Amino acid sequence: MAAALLFSLAAHAQTTPETIRYTGTTLSNVDYHHGQLRPAIGTHARQVLRANREHPDASNGEGWTYNHAPMLAYWNGQFYYQYLSNPAGEHIPPGRTLLLTSKDGNTWTNPTVIFPPYKVPDGFTKPDQPGKVAKNLEAVMHQRVGFYVSKKNRLLTLGYYGVALDAKDDPNDGQGIGRVVREVLPGGKFGPIYFLRNNSTWDKSKSTYPFYTSSKDKGFVAACEEILASPLMMQQMVEEQDRNDPLIPIKKDYKAFSYYHLPDGNRVVGLWKHALTSISPDGGKTWPNPVIRAPHFVNSNAKIWGQRTSDGRYATVYNPSEFRWPLAISTSPNGLDYTDLWLVHGEITPMRYGGNYKSYGPQYVRGIQEGDGTPPDKKLWVSYSVNKEDLWVASVPVPVRATAASHANDVFAQLPAGQELEQWNTYSLVQAPVEIGKLPDGSKGLVFKDSDRFDYGKAERVIPESKQLVAELSVIPGQNDHGLLQIEFQDAKGQPAVQLSFDSTGTLSYKAGARFKGVTKYTAGQQLDLRVTLDAPNRTCTVAVNGGKTSTFIFYAPVAAFERIMLRTGPARHFPTPDTPADQTYDLPKAGESEPLATFYLKSLKTSVPGVVTP
Repeated sequence: MAAALLFSLAAHAQTTPETIRYTGTTLSNVDYHHGQLRPAIGTHARQVLRANREHPDASNGEGWTYNHAPMLAYWNGQFYYQYLSNPAGEHIPPGRTLLLTSKDGNTWTNPTVIFPPYKVPDGFTKPDQPGKVAKNLEAVMHQRVGFYVSKKNRLLTLGYYGVALDAKDDPNDGQGIGRVVREVLPGGKFGPIYFLRNNSTWDKSKSTYPFYTSSKDKGFVAACEEILASPLMMQQMVEEQDRNDPLIPIKKDYKAFSYYHLPDGNRVVGLWKHALTSISPDGGKTWPNPVIRAPHFVNSNAKIWGQRTSDGRYATVYNPSEFRWPLAISTSPNGLDYTDLWLVHGEITPMRYGGNYKSYGPQYVRGIQEGDGTPPDKKLWVSYSVNKEDLWVASVPVPVRATAASHANDVFAQLPAGQELEQWNTYSLVQAPVEIGKLPDGSKGLVFKDSDRFDYGKAERVIPESKQLVAELSVIPGQNDHGLLQIEFQDAKGQPAVQLSFDSTGTLSYKAGARFKGVTKYTAGQQLDLRVTLDAPNRTCTVAVNGGKTSTFIFYAPVAAFERIMLRTGPARHFPTPDTPADQTYDLPKAGESEPLATFYLKSLKTSVPGVVTP
């Protein structure tokens, strides 16, 4: 009997396909935008484009408010960021693709149109929709892969012109026009646009652009043929291409393929929406293993990104819920067993402009695919959109970690240039930047500027778990008649127990339940040295300003211990919730307007445990 059982187990082990799996115990709570996840320490999330229909200019893509599906590459010493855009909503033409660049990932150029709107010939129909006929219609763009660096180090960018005959039609149904390609040249220039591959239903005689084989540049033609010969590149095109395309290994309609190689160099892990996964034994040429949902991964109809990180480990970045929030990272020592779940982006700005299929949250994440470059900082970089409206990039230090080894001793003026925020998490916007800058006294510190009517900037410092805590902060408000800076002391899950606010009445106040109690008045430009002591078991807090009188308060919410200190230039928000309707059809009032600029400066932050001498 025992022998039979052992034989059965052995047989089962031989037939169970090898797959990635999540073996950790942390799960995301979708009732919170941050999922109650610990942040990956040192993650810097930066908004690179903010949509604005009322004030269109070069920096915001001329006011188009559907911006989505970004891609990322690092080539010849700079980042390249590609995205697609429509005037207002998904699948609503015209569509186009644009490109931004950055030397450091912080300062970005204005977007440049690389694939412009494309006129669909009148009379165009789809084989499965003979009753719908195109008339005065333009294409929309849809691509799952945007870059390729060739063996000769030439950077190509790719896009796909699909056709949506109405707002509910799919441009990625294999019945569109075709995939286009052009070379990205040094100095901000681009080569001509060519078709790389057309759909079989498309009449090539009606093409606006020539086929790539007509190029006289043999190196460009060779780079195009490298793409066509790569099963991993072609697999990313399955949705838009013909379902019987012989160059695509898996012809089923699995969506948004990403991949990475396992340590042996031959096996490739494939990832699709809904956390579908499989492993190819031969570099992506064949996929004999079934495509299954990765055990214990939680992911819905949104992209999941996987890659090997610079420390030899692996990471997946995705929305670990049935919604498109939060954006989280999970790591693995071997590319198969994922053991943790930490936060990358836990904010949802209000959707300022409603539109077709515009989903809430940070979503459609893509990193830098294998072969498309490695940033010199060795961090994990990802691109994504928020609300399919604004475009973001985030950098996560490697190795990825979520617990602090020591308390804060951050006197920014004394920290080496470029290293001031290594232990800080930042959420920095076009109109609410959070970055190291000059203080009023000429020294350097953490500067919060905010003119965003709908969102805020934020910085967060993770500290060792502490039941008792002393925090010393030096803050300089730039004004006292407008703006807001809130300081919160939170537990590991982001639950605040204590909140201090520099408000628009010139008052530093303490949140006492539903009401606020004044601590002191403040003057614009005057430094306030705060000493805050916290006792979690007794739920008590004391606040002293500039060494003066100490005020004692009760926590407004209980926590077991403290692990995070957060500064934010606006009040907390909770919309959307899991019960919010999926589609927003309205625009917010004054969606394109700004508020008067408010500035706050953080000179230093030090934390310690009472009675413990910090070395």
